[in-house]
Amino acid sequence: MSLDFILPDIGEGIVECELVEWRIKEGDVVKEDQPVADVSTDKALVEITSMHNGRVNKLYYQQGDVAKVHTPLFSIDVDADSSAQESTTMNADPVLTSPATENSTDVASKQSVVDFILPDIGEGIVECEVVEWHIQEGEHIVEDQRVADVSTDKALVEITSMYTGQVVKRYYQQGDIAKVHSPMFSIAIDAEQSSSTSAVKQLTATVEGSAIGSDQLLNSAHGGAAEKVLTTPAVRRLARENTIDLSQVPGTGKNGRVLKEDVLNFISQRGSDSLNGAANAPSPEPPAQPSLQAAMTSPEAVHNRTEPIKGVRAVMAKTMMDSVSTIPHFTYVDEIDIGKLISMRQQLKEQYVEQGIRLTMMPFFMKALSLAIKQFPIINSRANAELTELEYLVDHNIGMAVDSAVGLIVPNVKCVQTRSIIDIAKEVNRLTEQARSGRVAPEDLKGGSITLSNVGAIGGIAATPIINKPEVAIVALGKVQTIPRFDNNGQVVAKQVMTVSWSGDHRIIDGATMARFNNCWKAYLEDPASMLMAMS
Repeated sequence: MSLDFILPDIGEGIVECELVEWRIKEGDVVKEDQPVADVSTDKALVEITSMHNGRVNKLYYQQGDVAKVHTPLFSIDVDADSSAQESTTMNADPVLTSPATENSTDVASKQSVVDFILPDIGEGIVECEVVEWHIQEGEHIVEDQRVADVSTDKALVEITSMYTGQVVKRYYQQGDIAKVHSPMFSIAIDAEQSSSTSAVKQLTATVEGSAIGSDQLLNSAHGGAAEKVLTTPAVRRLARENTIDLSQVPGTGKNGRVLKEDVLNFISQRGSDSLNGAANAPSPEPPAQPSLQAAMTSPEAVHNRTEPIKGVRAVMAKTMMDSVSTIPHFTYVDEIDIGKLISMRQQLKEQYVEQGIRLTMMPFFMKALSLAIKQFPIINSRANAELTELEYLVDHNIGMAVDSAVGLIVPNVKCVQTRSIIDIAKEVNRLTEQARSGRVAPEDLKGGSITLSNVGAIGGIAATPIINKPEVAIVALGKVQTIPRFDNNGQVVAKQVMTVSWSGDHRIIDGATMARFNNCWKAYLEDPASMLMAMS
C-alpha cells in the first residue's frame, strides 16, 4: 500500500521549512521512528522521523528546497502489518481533511467549478477569523471584487476574488476560523475564464514535474498572447490605475507570475524611456565613453548576487521591526569593574574543568541578574497588548543571544532563581553547543523573560540592543578592557572594566528604576562575595 508521508505541523505557526538533508533515498527500507530528514525552520534545525515501516517510493523535494507544512514530503510503500493502522490514522487526522471534500466529485466532473483558496496573508499567519462576507451563495461576482474581510492577530485584511463567476458554496460562516491555503468558497467560473483557469492548473502541474521553461509554458497556456496573466488582484488593480497591459510586463515570479515589483519597475522604465525619448529626439545620442563601457561589462558589474531572506534571518527581521515600531526604547550605559569576578572565576575554573564543566563568565552575569530582579521585579514583567495590565513573572528565564549556524537565536536558561552557578554553567554549555549546531529544541527558545547579549566576545564596547519582545529589557555586554582609573586614594590604577548597555521599554520602566536596578546588579558583580552571600 503506497501512502504519502505528510510533513507534520512543527509548531509556533511555522508554515514552511527548508529541507537541509535527506537521511534516506528512494528504494531504502525504513522503520517507524527512523530519522528520515533534517529540516530547518525559522527557529531551529528539526529532525523528522518516519511513522511507518516500509520502502521509500519517491522523494518529493531536493536538498535546499522549501517544503510546505501539511504537504507530502515523500511516498512510502507501507508494510502490510502497518497499513491497516495507517488507514485508520488517515481517516482520523483532521489535517488531511478540508471543507472542500464534499464537493470533490463536483469539481472533478465539472471543470468550471473551482475552489478559491485562502491566500497566504504573510508574517507566518496560518489562520484568521472570517469577520464579514460580502458575497452570497448564488451571487455573480467579478474579478478583484471584495468577497470577505478576515481578521488576523495583526490587522483586518480584505480578500478579493481572482475569478469572475457565480458563487457556489461558502465553506465558512462569519466568526469561523479559516485556515490559510484551504478552500474558502467555490465558484463556477464564467466560460471566458474557465479555459484559462484550466490551462493555469495544467501549467503548474507541468512546471512542477518537468524542466520546461515557464515562459514557454505560459505562452502556450494562454494562446501565445498571455491573455490571462498570472498575478494577484492587488497587482491587477495597480496595473489598471496606471493603464498598463499586464501581458507586456515581464514576470519574475514563479511560473512567470507578475509581481508588484515587476509593475513598479515597468512604470519606472516607461517613464524613463519617455523622458529619454523627448530629450534625445533632436540630436543623436553621443557615443558612450570607453571607460564606462568597460565598467558596465566588467565581471564586477554582472556578478551581483541575490538570495532570499528566510529562516532565522527572516524571523529576526520581522521580530526586530515589530519591537522597534511598537516599543519606545531608551538606553542606559554604565561601566562595571569586574576584576574581582575574573579572579574568582580563574580560581574555580580549573577544578571544574576536571568535572567536564566549562565555567565562563555568563553564569555569574545570569545569577547576579536574577538576584537583582528579586529586588526589582518590574524588570522581569510583561504588559498585555492594551497596556492595561502588567504581569510579574515568577521564573527568571534568562536568554542569551547566540550567533548560531542558522543565524542569531536566543535560547534561555529556565528558572535561574532556583539554580546554582554550576547548574547554570551546565545549561549555558548545553544551549551554546546546540545553538551553534542549529539544533536547539523549541522549548529552549520559548518563555524568555530578559536577555543578555555578549557582543564583547566578538568586539565592541557599547551597543544599543533591541528588546526581545514581549520582554521589557535587554543588556549588551561589551568587551573587557584594562584601562586606567582613579582609586579611592586618587591614585591611577589599572582596572578591568566592562561597559554594559541597557535598553528598556519606556512604557514600563523609567530611567531612575533602570539605574537603580543596574547599580544592584553591578554591586553583585564588583563584589562576588556579596553575590555568594545573597545565594545562601
